Amino acid sequence: MTNAADNQNPLSPPLYPIRTVCSATGVNPVTLRAWERRYGLIKPIRTEKGHRLYTQADIDRINETVNLLDKGIPIGRVRQVIDDRDKARAASPAPDDHWVRYMNDMVNAISVFDEQRLDRLYSEALSLYPVDTVTRHLVIPLLRTLGVRWETKQGSVAEEHFFGVFLRNKLGARLHHLRAPHNGAKLLAACLPGEYHEVGLLLFALAAKAYGYQIIMLGANMPLEDLPLAAKRSQCDGIVLSGSRAYDYKRISKELRHMTEAARVPVFIGGSYSITARDLITAAGALPLGEDMAQALRHIDAGLKKRVTQDH
Repeated sequence: MTNAADNQNPLSPPLYPIRTVCSATGVNPVTLRAWERRYGLIKPIRTEKGHRLYTQADIDRINETVNLLDKGIPIGRVRQVIDDRDKARAASPAPDDHWVRYMNDMVNAISVFDEQRLDRLYSEALSLYPVDTVTRHLVIPLLRTLGVRWETKQGSVAEEHFFGVFLRNKLGARLHHLRAPHNGAKLLAACLPGEYHEVGLLLFALAAKAYGYQIIMLGANMPLEDLPLAAKRSQCDGIVLSGSRAYDYKRISKELRHMTEAARVPVFIGGSYSITARDLITAAGALPLGEDMAQALRHIDAGLKKRVTQDH
């Protein structure tokens, strides 16, 4: 059994309690324990008192299990399907090597602030793979790598800002030119107050548009008190907020509760903040989405349908 004390290194992955994982994935505790004991699908870390703690990799595996179940795969076969896929990837390392090469080349370009080279590498990856694949295998891991470089003094905040501006321009242009649906539900999308990193919100907006939603982007550092009027004037069906850092929890809790009451539409919150502040978010009347994009869209879909049912 792994002890949670072994994971106190500041660079180790964060660990989440079972209630947080249930909120992020939509799977209840009884089911999670059954998947662990009966099917060996996940292996959470245990504290000295026996409490389960989960990594982001565990959350990803749970979401993958939900996706397979949605496709009609019986729970008894899910582990075999996932194991077979992992073995196939291990036997064919070339694609992973390909992403590693892109990662290293882009980090080198970022480290010397070479925008032309960075643009060439990013455009090349997009010419070979769908944007969702590039985002999953390259963009998100690259953002994490730059964060680690800064924490370990190998890189700097300037690198993160440089890549953030580059990516924001690229994603913003793509979002602008992506054909928008005319009859899908309308979502107001913004970053929480004090959140200046828009990349996660832009990635969500692209995925949501592809899913069929209409998106109204309000961008970074959005005051919560302005959202109810914006929601009313835009006639939106829901509000989606994004956050990735620690905020003034007491202030956010009060402002968020007032905003959800005044908005009169469902309020959803995604990003890592929706995991660390899950109890605060639910107490304020909002719905936490977690970090998995596909799972977040399913939660939004269910939340909007529930609201329609209640209204009727």
